[in-house]
Amino acid sequence: MRKAWVAVGVGFGLVVCFMALLVVGTYTAASNLFGGGAVTLAKGSVPMAYRDLVQKWGNLCPALNPALLAAQLHQESGWNPRARSTAAAQGIAQFIPATWAAHGIDGDGDGDRDVWDPEDAIPSAAKYDCTLAEDVKGVPGDPTDNMLAAYNAGPYAVVRYGGVPPYRETQNYVRVIRAMEKTFAEPRARLSPSKQAAGAIDFAQKKLGTPYLWGGDGTAEDGGRFDCSGLTKAAYASVGIELPRVANDQWNAGPHPKRDELLPGDLVFFAHDLNDPRSIYHVGIYVGGGYMIDAPYTGAEIRFDPIDTPDYFGATRPTAS
Repeated sequence: MRKAWVAVGVGFGLVVCFMALLVVGTYTAASNLFGGGAVTLAKGSVPMAYRDLVQKWGNLCPALNPALLAAQLHQESGWNPRARSTAAAQGIAQFIPATWAAHGIDGDGDGDRDVWDPEDAIPSAAKYDCTLAEDVKGVPGDPTDNMLAAYNAGPYAVVRYGGVPPYRETQNYVRVIRAMEKTFAEPRARLSPSKQAAGAIDFAQKKLGTPYLWGGDGTAEDGGRFDCSGLTKAAYASVGIELPRVANDQWNAGPHPKRDELLPGDLVFFAHDLNDPRSIYHVGIYVGGGYMIDAPYTGAEIRFDPIDTPDYFGATRPTAS
């Protein structure tokens, strides 16, 4: 027990040092995740059944990369190969029938083009993206932004407006995909810490000893109690960063530092299946020294816990975007 509290003390010391860094403002500029070379998908960011397909076909043209393709598929269907929209869009890439008829390909070479088969639909999505990129080639602005805008609003709108058209839906689509792109890519260099991390830790520390409540958001109705993702969401909301409500959605709230790159304030995740982010069931806030603050389970209180357990899945560094 004494050794455990010594480790916790180390964690507290790192938190204090980290907060001091915030005060004096000695942060380095954020690393460029996509500068130079091919983009590699981050561990667990894409379901294993589709990882190789996305990694391969995401390199089909210069305007596309595997992380961008992953973000687009996640946004379109949430990786559901049987997804169907009210607008008749179908499959994991949400092709409408007319677009599929014109742009669907036999990606797996089995002799058919099946919109419900990810081995056809994912290659077709990449090919369609690259076709659109060629259609808007030469339009002013970022080629990838223009490609995404063409996917949402059509290439004629991009050409007409000389870039991303002034449609709220299209501008939001481009913004969301580009922000999510970073969460699917393996970082190339050490990530700089979030400037809000110390504030999130401070919020969580003030909740130590609070009883756990399943579904708790810390409201008056909840008696100020939290569950694991309720705590992390509230901690980051206190510093102006909005996170999704549940743990496995919080996984995509920022880039993914490796275990040896963890900094205080990172979210740390635990899963039943270490290859599947949808199996994430728990999240905490890393404080240093191998420890996190978390709301563990019914009957327990918010406390310090070690992160190095067999079900440790990975980490996310929350960003304002």
